[in-house]
Amino acid sequence: MATAFLTRRVTFAAAHRYRRPEWDDARNEATFGLCARPSYHGHSYVCEVTVAGTIDDLTGFCVDLGRLDEILAREVRDRFDHRNINTDIPEFAEGRLMPTGENLARDIFYRVQAALGEDERVTEVVVAEDETMRCTYRGDD
Repeated sequence: MATAFLTRRVTFAAAHRYRRPEWDDARNEATFGLCARPSYHGHSYVCEVTVAGTIDDLTGFCVDLGRLDEILAREVRDRFDHRNINTDIPEFAEGRLMPTGENLARDIFYRVQAALGEDERVTEVVVAEDETMRCTYRGDD
C-alpha cells in the first residue's frame, strides 16, 4: 500500500504573553523579556499540519481534504483566531500551559489526531509566529 504525506496550511491571528503566576514581574521579565509584558502581544500565525495515509485506489487521496479542512477550521482557526490565547483558551490559562509555539504545536497535533481517528496519522505540526521563527512538533514517539 502506498503512503502519502499531505500538508495543509491554516492561518490565525492571536495574542498571548509568557508569564509564570508564581514568579514576580521582575523574574518574568528577566526570563521572558518583552513577551512578559502585561499588555500581551500578537502574531499572525501560520500552522501547517501534515497527515500520512494510504493512497486510496479509487479517489487517489490519502486523506479526505474536506474532512481535514473541517477539522482544521474547528481545532485551529476557530479555536485561536482573533483570541487571547492566555484568557480565551482554557488549556493556556494562567498557571497552565505556556502559550509558546512548542506548546501550541503539540496541542494542535493531538487535537487534530483525535479528530481524524485511526485511519490517518498526523506526522507533524509546524507553528510559525512570523517569518523568523517556527516550531515543529512530531509527537511523542
